[in-house]
Amino acid sequence: MLTSSELEARGYSRTVISKAIKSGHIERLSRGLYTAANAPISEHTSLVRVIKQTPSARICLLSALKFHDLTSQNPHEIWIAIDRKARKPAYAIPPTQVVRFSGQAFNTGVETHTLEGTEVAIYSVAKTVVDLFRYRNTVGIDVAIEALKEGWRERRFTIAEVNKIAKRCNAASILSPYLETVVG
Repeated sequence: MLTSSELEARGYSRTVISKAIKSGHIERLSRGLYTAANAPISEHTSLVRVIKQTPSARICLLSALKFHDLTSQNPHEIWIAIDRKARKPAYAIPPTQVVRFSGQAFNTGVETHTLEGTEVAIYSVAKTVVDLFRYRNTVGIDVAIEALKEGWRERRFTIAEVNKIAKRCNAASILSPYLETVVG
């Protein structure tokens, strides 16, 4: 999956791109986004497509939970976080749920993973758990508690790590009663 500017950087002019689309060698996914006509589709293709269309976004909440394999649920939307001052993306495919984070909440706990040759920013397991509690009214408290229990059981984070992130994101008071029940 490449953007038009990435294709041009590889030496393909707009004319060549148009001819390749007409001949069926490449497929136009959306404005400025292309893929090979026979490109394989993986479980991460939707994540890559969203990041190609919104490069400053971070994969968060239910999509990050699924990426980290801490849920059996498969969200029907890609959840992304954007800076609170950023323009909201306006594309329909893939379906996207946008949340706005600011300051520490946006910049804390970001990991970069290479998926299908593209660097994708995804929040860490500990940050995802904290965010699930911050957005418990949207995603459901049961999802947040399940992620906390499962992540702790699988030793995917430490309590110190979760506490540090919760303090940075102003969520320590929300999370502390749940941490006590899981750890205690």
